[in-house]
Amino acid sequence: MSSSHLAERHAFSDLSLLSEALAQSVTVTLRNAIERYGKASLVVPGGHTPVVYLPRLAQMDLPWQQVFITLSDERWVEPTSEQSNERLVREHFLQHMQQQPHFIALKTGHIHPDQAITDIDARLAELPQPLSLVLLGLGEDGHIASLFPGMALNPDTTSLCQTATPPAAPSLRISLSLHALINSDRIILVITGKEKRQLIDRLIESPDQNIPFVRLMQFKPVELFETD
Repeated sequence: MSSSHLAERHAFSDLSLLSEALAQSVTVTLRNAIERYGKASLVVPGGHTPVVYLPRLAQMDLPWQQVFITLSDERWVEPTSEQSNERLVREHFLQHMQQQPHFIALKTGHIHPDQAITDIDARLAELPQPLSLVLLGLGEDGHIASLFPGMALNPDTTSLCQTATPPAAPSLRISLSLHALINSDRIILVITGKEKRQLIDRLIESPDQNIPFVRLMQFKPVELFETD
């Protein structure tokens, strides 16, 4: 384990070992929050890698009924769509639990996510604050959640979410705002693949303020669980 700037890095030889260590670490954080506040909040991402580690996390011995869970971001598609992060989390996380947490979905019935900001903010306000733990992935362009390079990221906004138009993707998205992410006790990024680990190396060595990952590190220490 080494630390550079505001990133503490934990390297693992494979994704299985990373998943086990992540599950143990997340459990400690959530249990501590529950002991202190009576409840905890957890943010989880979509993508391919969570399909591996979320089922292991679901098996952990926790009073999940005292945990509030939401997504870091969501595609503006129906929850039944194969592209839906909500569907992914329900299939690979929630259905594996013996006790059900409070799950807060991001997708609403509005045609456009811009129309849903007020409603989604109200939903997210139900999360225990500050957020106990935020789990994130990292895009090849340095995006986190659905905060992409070139987007206006205002850490001082009061909104917990914002809309996003990905540079190359078929659907609009809703994302937790930078303000929501930095209003958390702990942030872990799960990084898989040599290319993304090299990207992290470059961004730590030469920070680019246009990259959302770098913007996040300006405000919060982050931990990286990494494997090739």
